[in-house]
Amino acid sequence: MGLPQMIRIAWRNLWRNGRRTMLTLFSIAFGLFLAVLLTAMQDRNWADMIDLAARLGGGHVTVQHAGFREAPTLDKTVRDVADIAARALADPEVRHVAVRVVGQVLLSTASNSRGAAFVAVDPAQESASTLSILDALVEGEMLPSAEDGGIVLGARLAENLGVTLGKKVVYNMTDRHGEIIAGLARVTGIVRTGSPSVDNGLSLLPLNTLREALGYEPTEATQVAVFIDDQRRSDEVAARLGLTLDDGEVALPWHASQPELAAFIAMKVGGANFMKILIAILIAAGIFNTLFVSVTERMREFGIMLAIGYSPGDIRTLVMLESAWLGLVGLVVGTLLTSGPYLYLNAHGIDMTAMMGEGSVDIAGIGISTIMKVEIFPVNAVFIAVAALLATIAAGIYPAWKAGRVAPAETIRLV
Repeated sequence: MGLPQMIRIAWRNLWRNGRRTMLTLFSIAFGLFLAVLLTAMQDRNWADMIDLAARLGGGHVTVQHAGFREAPTLDKTVRDVADIAARALADPEVRHVAVRVVGQVLLSTASNSRGAAFVAVDPAQESASTLSILDALVEGEMLPSAEDGGIVLGARLAENLGVTLGKKVVYNMTDRHGEIIAGLARVTGIVRTGSPSVDNGLSLLPLNTLREALGYEPTEATQVAVFIDDQRRSDEVAARLGLTLDDGEVALPWHASQPELAAFIAMKVGGANFMKILIAILIAAGIFNTLFVSVTERMREFGIMLAIGYSPGDIRTLVMLESAWLGLVGLVVGTLLTSGPYLYLNAHGIDMTAMMGEGSVDIAGIGISTIMKVEIFPVNAVFIAVAALLATIAAGIYPAWKAGRVAPAETIRLV
């Protein structure tokens, strides 16, 4: 018997018990539905979280002094940052570079003092795609230039200091020589991100003004933040950029510069993968049961086929083709079942505000939105489709093997 004919027979065999076939197809489709939406939610949420962390921290790849991660003091700097930025921008994966000075500062007013983190930036190099808090301005304006004498505060930090727009704040920090320096800045803007750690502990200062106060060279900073379109390529970009750096300088991917966030995401991804494996096993067990029952019911039929000249290999091929048909049709039904909810959730998401509170949720120091949207990476969608098809085919191996071992003389007598 030719393969095309066997394919047609396998298709007809599926619908000899239409109800059982429909239930099996629904189980495959529902499994795909769960796997795709679970993966899409994971892909979108973690990608957004990593991107937000990059725009709040040091980029998807951070160039800094080799010792800055262990001891983030202002004496550990990188020089010739303009040259480093130019080399980074020469990489085809890199879309933007920003030079920054980051550290800790003591902010004081006549009545209050608060410790906070600071990021000194050049407004000409920054945008909302590189510095997320630019979108969170609720009062005043951002720093107009790198030589400005202003400061931007988180909303809770401003409240704790008791300052409003236009008021002056004294900032104190330790320079590269261990000396305490002081500066005076006027509050030009206030940001509210919804993340307690940001709103209560972050300030923005003008880059060149701070360089002068710290005694830095005009081309000196503590980090060069490198931004790319796909955070999954950060290791490759960091490796290529690291080859161009001088001794004492390193290029770190986001998961190395923010290990707490990386550990949290790895834990969540591991849990989600376990659930997907469990779903796959349950679905494969259901498909196996369907095929095994089908083969058991057709033992006499297989015996007759062998008696009239079919080979055991033909019988096995026929059962495997039935399994393949189940997988292919299940993919189609699963795609139809999943596409509507996926497109809706991709555009509108699920509002988790009632459960998680207003604004955003702070995870590993990063505020994430309470509107949960989905978006699956194409490679993961292909992997799920291929895995579902292979699992369906694999579920037919034992029933096919059993069907090929039928003894014609014994099974033909079965009623």
